[in-house]
Amino acid sequence: MVGAGDGGVATEAPSAIDVHELARRFGDLDAVRGVSFEVRAGETFGFLGPNGAGKSTTISMLCTLLAPTSGRALVAGFDVAAQRAEVRKRIGLVFQDTTLDDYLTATENLRFHAELYGVPRAQAAERLRAVLEMVGLWGRRDSLVRTFSGGMKRRLEIARGLLHSPRVLFLDEPTVGLDPQTRAHIWSYINDLRRRESITMFLTTHYMDEAEHCDRIAIIDEGRIVVIDTPEALKASVGRDRVQLQTADPRAAIEALERHFGLEATMSEGAVTVYVASGEQFVPRLFAELDVAISAVSIARPTLDDVFMNYTGRTIRDAEASSSERMAGSMWMRAARRR
Repeated sequence: MVGAGDGGVATEAPSAIDVHELARRFGDLDAVRGVSFEVRAGETFGFLGPNGAGKSTTISMLCTLLAPTSGRALVAGFDVAAQRAEVRKRIGLVFQDTTLDDYLTATENLRFHAELYGVPRAQAAERLRAVLEMVGLWGRRDSLVRTFSGGMKRRLEIARGLLHSPRVLFLDEPTVGLDPQTRAHIWSYINDLRRRESITMFLTTHYMDEAEHCDRIAIIDEGRIVVIDTPEALKASVGRDRVQLQTADPRAAIEALERHFGLEATMSEGAVTVYVASGEQFVPRLFAELDVAISAVSIARPTLDDVFMNYTGRTIRDAEASSSERMAGSMWMRAARRR
């Protein structure tokens, strides 16, 4: 890792984000347990994991909203603990929950943000139009934000995060709570942003389809990173089809699959699930040789959910039950915003 000198001037960093053994504890809860990774300049990097996995706590530390318990992280070449002001100048952040002022117009929200970040007025006017046009809101620039839909507010927050030309844009669950069509539109704008702006993006998500947009993904579970790679490489690492079957006696089916086929079967999303090299060839044998009645069967190629299952032993939906870390992280973020 290359850090910044004592005079506050960063040396040339080999990566946009460099994290080493970063950890955060809330009382007896280890929310983030010594994660290490790097994000390359210009990359779209995703943290994929269930609610409560440590995603928001990590992003809060990287954005200087939360002090690490231990470890070190550099963002744009500056230390997040020792050089918070320098980090904040170089990042944009889109929170999970909206932080816009509803009683102001879109333009007024962005002008206020420009003043906070010291953007010269001549540059601010040009930049304001550019980002609003980028997210399709230039025509609504003088409308009160309280008249905006949820999707429009999210687009305005992305525009605000870009206004001061940050080197790194953090997107914490950028489409949470939005309907599928609006989520698709938001990602259309984000992908367009990648083409137009020379920027590094770091996003957290528990949506599999969103993770597919990333150049690389870190799967995080229970505060630890379990694997990092491209979406395609991660799916290829599973290398097997997922076969799910419905039966009146799941326990007997699991035992029979292990006894007769030598396969380890689990219950996942209400179905008996096994992974095999070729699903199409296995299913006829399944019906012919399994001594348990099967009412339905489905075959699926490896997905990121299968990757999560392969590395953690459970699906991301099964892991959603625990939300204590997310609640703790949200409390910290709200407290930081009130300061």
